Amino acid sequence: MSTRLQRCVLNGLLALGLIAPAFGANTTADPKVLHFINRLSFGPTPGEVQRVQSIGIERYIQEQLSPESIPQPPALSQQLASFQTLNMMPSQLFEEYGPTKELKQMLLGQFRKQQNLQNPSATPQTPQLTDEQKAAIKAQRRRARIILEEATTARLVRAVESPSQLQEVMTDFWYNHFNVYSGKGLDRLWVGAYEQQAIRPYALGHFGDLVMFTASHPAMLFYLDNWQNTGANTPGARGRFKGLNENFARELMELHTLGVDGGYTQKDVTELARVLTGWGFCRNGRRGLSYAFCFDASRHDSGEKLFLGQTIKAGGPEEGAKAIALLVHSPVTARHISYELAQYFVADNPPQSLVDKLTKRYLETDGDIREMLNTLFHSSEFQDPKYYGAKFKSPYQYVVSSLRVSGQPVQNPLLVAAQLNQFGMPLYGCQTPNGYQNTEAAWLSPDALTRRISFATALASGKLARLPKSPLISPQPEDGVMLPPEPPPKPVFSSFAQPLDPTQLANTLGNRFSPKTSAALAKATPDLRGALILASPEMMHY
Repeated sequence: MSTRLQRCVLNGLLALGLIAPAFGANTTADPKVLHFINRLSFGPTPGEVQRVQSIGIERYIQEQLSPESIPQPPALSQQLASFQTLNMMPSQLFEEYGPTKELKQMLLGQFRKQQNLQNPSATPQTPQLTDEQKAAIKAQRRRARIILEEATTARLVRAVESPSQLQEVMTDFWYNHFNVYSGKGLDRLWVGAYEQQAIRPYALGHFGDLVMFTASHPAMLFYLDNWQNTGANTPGARGRFKGLNENFARELMELHTLGVDGGYTQKDVTELARVLTGWGFCRNGRRGLSYAFCFDASRHDSGEKLFLGQTIKAGGPEEGAKAIALLVHSPVTARHISYELAQYFVADNPPQSLVDKLTKRYLETDGDIREMLNTLFHSSEFQDPKYYGAKFKSPYQYVVSSLRVSGQPVQNPLLVAAQLNQFGMPLYGCQTPNGYQNTEAAWLSPDALTRRISFATALASGKLARLPKSPLISPQPEDGVMLPPEPPPKPVFSSFAQPLDPTQLANTLGNRFSPKTSAALAKATPDLRGALILASPEMMHY
């Protein structure tokens, strides 16, 4: 049944040509209203188009720019409150779910024993684990899995069900900007806390706060290795803390602030790395710091630095704060962030006039994201009809918008996460620090379209393939020991929801379909129409 449906849907989409939609005239929804909903949210839910048409676009903009004033559904609030790890601090997560002291000693002891039997100059090999060690690892992994499962569930149910849609859009946007990979060692424990504490509260605030809180969070410090960054010849320069590590300093400038062509030099990278020596974390939070951030003066390069032409006098953690302030207040950073916002909300190659407007607003407001977005949404460029439906959705945007338009609650978020894995976009799973891209070139391919058609067919017919208990991240080396992967479970078919009503889907989307889509829907049998709508060019774009 599913294969036949997919084949029929594919034939219907071939007739459409999967081109960007050119909306027809005989429609019911105001195209401008639909444009604003698609860009300020992850797409309409049943009745949302009518609601926005009723209250007006301006009120909708201001509503979304003030998420704190939007009441949350009680069921959603209750579900989020039930998560035991969502609001835990990194130090708590490490103590509760990290590898126990006994387990680490057992693994490291076995590792060193094996290495001593080999040629010291040989390349270290992954140790052979005993049955006892494997059982201990599996038990620890099962306990820790709840962290990523709860973070994933919280992200997805908020994205689908929260009326504070711009807050969810910007949380996703900034997480990709300040990306941390959940598969790297201790970050499997911390990505949820990182999003909850360092990104979500500041997604519509000041950019400088985002930079400071992400830069000082243990998840980022571990991911980009700054926890090991140590000044040469300092008292703490020993063992794994034996020298300068420039990874974080480079990405802080190249990705987070100035941009690739930001005018900085290798000397600036080195100087910033010196500034950030000693920035790390306390594993047990015994100093009482909520983020478990610690500054280790014994590993800090206490010399004077010359960064971006400015002298930073010898000090402590305030050196890092001064360097970050220089980056945040730079006009180069203002332009870089403005370009990224314009690219996300308007076009893959945004008009320079819009980038200039946003850059000006950034500098006027000290990087106030809310003010920049307000300028963006009121700009003539954003409201130009030629940009309606011009952006191709990422897998995350496509899956979330499909669930929203279906009007169905998220019954099994981990099932949805498994679908994102198959799309090549696992939540918290981008290994590189530049995060997932939001351009058509990054996501449009024949294989990607085939997978979307399969998803659309399964969702529309009321069934989704899933991998129960599927690991959400891959095992990564920790302290030289590669943990063995668990065998993948066999795929099963499980009921996700009732078959979707194609008439309701069309109404939710404002009945705004191109002539080709409308003709294909008119010719299709009733059991195919829902899948055709979900896999149409109109649903693929925003």
